[in-house]
Parts: sequence; structure tokens; C-alpha cells
Amino acid sequence: MNGPDRARTHRRARRLDRRVYLAGHPVLFALLAATRRRPVTRIGRTVLVHGPDAYRDVLTRVPLDRTADGTTGGAAARRTEGGLLFDQDGGDHRAARRDLTELLGTRGTERLRPHWQAVLDRRLTELTGTVDLVDVVAELAGATAAALTGGTAPPRELAAACADAAAEAAREHLPGLPRRTGHAAADRLNSMLPHGRDAMLAVAAVNTTLAALPRAAAWCARAGLWDAISPELAVELLRLTAPSPILPRVAGADATVDGRPVRRGDRLVLVARHAAGAHRTAPAGPQAAQAVFGAGPHACPGAGLARAQLTDFLTALAPHRPVVVRAAADRRSALPGYASLLVRKG
Repeated sequence: MNGPDRARTHRRARRLDRRVYLAGHPVLFALLAATRRRPVTRIGRTVLVHGPDAYRDVLTRVPLDRTADGTTGGAAARRTEGGLLFDQDGGDHRAARRDLTELLGTRGTERLRPHWQAVLDRRLTELTGTVDLVDVVAELAGATAAALTGGTAPPRELAAACADAAAEAAREHLPGLPRRTGHAAADRLNSMLPHGRDAMLAVAAVNTTLAALPRAAAWCARAGLWDAISPELAVELLRLTAPSPILPRVAGADATVDGRPVRRGDRLVLVARHAAGAHRTAPAGPQAAQAVFGAGPHACPGAGLARAQLTDFLTALAPHRPVVVRAAADRRSALPGYASLLVRKG
């Protein structure tokens, strides 16, 4: 494929992937698109942070209230036993990060890899007929989460519970969504795990996987990338798809971001998608690729695991050169993703 053809197929892949964003949260992402040319935009007590430098500045310098209403940590504290990376501060937070980094680091990834590889070997060694990659990824994600937390529920059942809990929590901390009360989905998930505090870890692992892997596969199919699968391409696809496109936070103290004042209690919507340049298909550097996983003390410890898992998934698909038969965006999920992605051997 020559340069102009490759550029055209990438534009098509990007255009179709953008529909996934707009399907689930049309008002929110239309607002973010309209304001993205400004590094920082204030709307009342909400501050939208788009610029890469401003984004990193918030995550490395601005004190954040980890348990405030409308944040991931606040949702975690109310739905679990607490004492999690999401809702901790100070020494407890640093200790939890060290433990989680070890759990999800290189050795942890190699310990977990046989669990997701077994699913890939069973489901994708032979690509017969039409296959729903969302269903494959749900089983893969559930098997990995069960191994990570010690859960014994069937993988797809665990993945469904994690998706329901995330959708329930999203209505609490994403701006523009109608609020609902009740923790029925979280309670069901907690009942599946040996420790309630593992629920948010399982939710984070499953939902980012469900958002990232099918969309990356669709991008490869539409842009003709099956001959180019590599760890480097996986890194770039995670940047382009930005599975967790925004990080909702609350300022814990007065500060400045990009020269603009931020007051304690302001709601911060950190747009990882724009900080990483995911809305552009031009190749970006390592700093942009890392932005989808946060920065500094707020960087996701599971970045290496996510990249390894995506590389293995695409490697299993590549010999079949799948083509997309039908795709349906998930309109209720917490993160932009597909409800189904049907493919067949190319």
C-alpha cells in the first residue's frame, strides 16, 4: 500500500472509530471537540484540560482530592471497602502504587499472560465463520481479571459484572450524564470477588480491555495493518484509540494551570484523548503515547500489561487478516467501545 492509500485508509479508520465516541456520550464528546483548541477552558466550576503540557501539569503538580464526589476515587470509596489506589493519599498511596506496579509489572504480566493466551489459542487459532471479537475480548478480560483478583466466577460473567459496575459509576462522575442512585451492579460484582477492595481493580482492567482491543482490531482491519503488527504498533494504537479518553478529578487546593487559576473544589476534566493527540493520525512521540495512561504519580501501573495484551491479541488475529462484517457501538458503556464487532477471515 503506497503513502496516499495508507493515509486514506487511516483517515477512514479514524472516522469510523470516532463514531464509537459519539455513540455513547454524544453531548460530552461534542463539547470536548468544540473546546479542544484551547489548552484549558473553564465552564463554571468545571475546568476542561486539553493541552498536553496542562494535562501533565495537573497530574504532576496540582493537589487532587481523591475522594471527592464526581471522581473515580470517590466512586471507588463508596462502592468498596476503601483503601484502594484510587482513593488514597500520601504514604498509603505510594505503598499501594508499589504493590500494584509489582502485580502488573513485567513479572506480573508474564504470570497473567497464560490466562489470556489460553483464550486466544482456543478462540482465534481457527477463525471459522463470523466471530464477535467483543465476546472473545470479554472472555479474555474476565479470565485475566479473575487471575488478578482470585475471583472464581466464569470469565464472561465477571466481565459483564465489571462493565455494568463501570456504567453505573460513570453516571456518577462523568459530566453531562443523568445521575442515578443505587449500587446494585457494584454489589453484584463485589459478591463475585473474595475481597470487595478488588472490585475497582477488576473494573479498571476489564473495561479498558473491552474498550481497547476490539477498537484496535477494527482499526487494523480498516487501515490494512495486519502485516505491520508489532509491540510498537500496539503502543501507537492505544494512543489513537485512547481507551480511557477522560480522567475526572477534583482540585484539592488552589493552583494555576497554563497560567489560569484553579480553585479548590473545581472539577477537572482531563482529556487524555487530546493530550495524547488521539484525534490526529500523525505519529507521535513517547510522551504522547504515555498520556493515555496518565503521568507522574498518577500514571497507570498497568500500561505495560495493556500493551502486551493488545500485542498478543493482534498477533493472534494477523494470520487471518480479518475484515469487519458489522460493528455496533455500545451506547451504555462507561468507556467508548463496541457492543459487537463481527469479523471474518479476509
